[in-house]
Amino acid sequence: MHKLTLLVATHNPGKAREYAHLLSDLPVEVVRLDQVGVKEVAPETGATFAENALVKARFYAARTNLLTWADDSGLEVDALGGRPGVHSAHYGGEGLSDRERYLLLLRELEGTPMERRTARFRCVVAIARPNGEAWTAEGVIEGVILTAPRGNGGFGYDPIFWAPSLNATLAELPIEVKNRVSHRALAAAQARKIVEQVLGDNAQP
Repeated sequence: MHKLTLLVATHNPGKAREYAHLLSDLPVEVVRLDQVGVKEVAPETGATFAENALVKARFYAARTNLLTWADDSGLEVDALGGRPGVHSAHYGGEGLSDRERYLLLLRELEGTPMERRTARFRCVVAIARPNGEAWTAEGVIEGVILTAPRGNGGFGYDPIFWAPSLNATLAELPIEVKNRVSHRALAAAQARKIVEQVLGDNAQP
């Protein structure tokens, strides 16, 4: 199979490293936006994670002429009507740190009993060719929002998200475990199959 450059549409080195790790045995060179000199920001105006992921993937694929992998993911808290949802990364306004965002969320849930603190992390990955052809894959992990953070790993809302199936918060998991079981890992496992198919198509004479 021909090795090709795969643009991961993020400025977040942590996220790019996660995906590079997940794809490390495929004949692709993973690059992020900074590395190809892209400073434009794709409009994230979709009402769903899938809409936003597709917009981002097509936007950056068209501008760079590279096969592009983009995701949109976030936390859906049932007691908050699904918030923060597609606004997870900017919840509470611009300029807040990850810690400030999850502390805001905890304040909003004060007094909410554990049985009503159900939530899920959802991730949709979109893969787009420069010609606009695109595919999506989704991953979901169910959990509960704790009353205080636990663990020092991960990023975002990981320290307050308890996954009963793992008996841990995502921030307590070693990176190699998280890379197998997170919503992003589950979506990426499906998206990886799409990349393999594209690689196979590229290898056709």
